[in-house]
Amino acid sequence: MVSRLFLVAAFSLLIVTCALADGTPAGTDITSQATINYTITGTGYTELSNTVTTSVAEVLDLSLVWQDAAPVEVQPGTVAQALAFRLTNTGNGSDGYNLAGQSTLGGDDFDPVLGNIHLDTNGNGRFDPGLDELYIPGGNDPVLAADAFTLLFLLNDIPSNATVNQLGASMLSAASNTGVGAPGTVFTGAGENGLDAVVGTNGGQGDGQGSYRIVALSAQVAILKSAVVVDPFGGSQPVAGATITYQLSVIATGTGSTNGVVVSDAIPLNTSYNPGTLMLDGTPVTDAVDGDQGDMGGTTPGAITVSLGDVAVGGPGKTITFTVTID
Repeated sequence: MVSRLFLVAAFSLLIVTCALADGTPAGTDITSQATINYTITGTGYTELSNTVTTSVAEVLDLSLVWQDAAPVEVQPGTVAQALAFRLTNTGNGSDGYNLAGQSTLGGDDFDPVLGNIHLDTNGNGRFDPGLDELYIPGGNDPVLAADAFTLLFLLNDIPSNATVNQLGASMLSAASNTGVGAPGTVFTGAGENGLDAVVGTNGGQGDGQGSYRIVALSAQVAILKSAVVVDPFGGSQPVAGATITYQLSVIATGTGSTNGVVVSDAIPLNTSYNPGTLMLDGTPVTDAVDGDQGDMGGTTPGAITVSLGDVAVGGPGKTITFTVTID
């Protein structure tokens, strides 16, 4: 009868261990001791079995999930465009992970040009160039406690020949530094505190796939400034009494048009504005604030101001000129 009771106790211990193994921290000791009560000639006795201790092995597993709510909108030719991923240690012990990116995947419209991986160093959930640490394989592999997570950024450049509404995919992969393999694979002594490590249901590795969507280039305005010097002696030396004619060239690029464009340019120190020299596209603009498109000093003290209104992409652009004299 004693042998029978010990068999029941051992079987009960096995059931409890299996039920708790997934969530119990690695290295936790599970102890069990059986009690037997019996009577001999009317006298009751109690005996204890030996104590059986089982240390929970480390389970190696992770999840890697793309975090952007929708394809990241990008424009052709842009660089270092980030996709965000959340890496979680779903095992029961501390583990480190090696990372890799891949951007030549099937089923999309274009292949992003694979760049770097960065860690969310400041923990704010967005990629900050110059702040978020560059990932170096084997140098700063993320190490996570059980159930802990971190954000990662996979960067890609966008080909200049991609067109509007095309999709491009990129994948980030992570794998346990302790080991990967078929679920149930055992790495003897490789777990926490020298215990065995057992590969979990995901094989100790995982990947997440994100995507980009090409959107139209928005209109942008550029301004280019140049100067022509004419000195009192017929040369081009910037000496006292020489004039400087400034030319401001304004163009719009991208698609659509820009609205309400206003240009202002302060008269430089040690020069004096030459009255009546302000022009827009070769047409004189009065210095006073009146019905035309510009003025000198009225809208912006010490500066010429010209209202260009809407500037269409692909149009001829706008040209502003004015002249000053070096004091």
